Amino acid sequence: MKKLRERREQELRKKVKELKERKEKTKGEERVVRYTMQPLREVWMRIGLEKIDTHEGVTVKALLDSGATGIFVDRKFAEKHGFRMDKLEKPLIVTNVDGSNNSGGRITHEVECNIYYRGH
Repeated sequence: MKKLRERREQELRKKVKELKERKEKTKGEERVVRYTMQPLREVWMRIGLEKIDTHEGVTVKALLDSGATGIFVDRKFAEKHGFRMDKLEKPLIVTNVDGSNNSGGRITHEVECNIYYRGH
């Protein structure tokens, strides 16, 4: 199990290095790189999301440390729960760790909200 984890980490480091080199070649075009690898175990937790404009909240099950380089909310989730979505001036390209464009497409909007865990 330890050797498998070490091999996965080495593969991920190699991909990250390749992506950093590719990023240098694509100057002028903003990209978001989604780093994912098959986790040996997943950690899910219940958190609260509070809308900035109305202070309404919703409790959700969230994946902790997915390997992503940011915090992401699915568009359909945001629409369903009435979160205000502000259009980005320039959409962000989401790139998978293997260098391919993510099938979910570009990030075109952002959501501003407060995140709570156990009242904090």
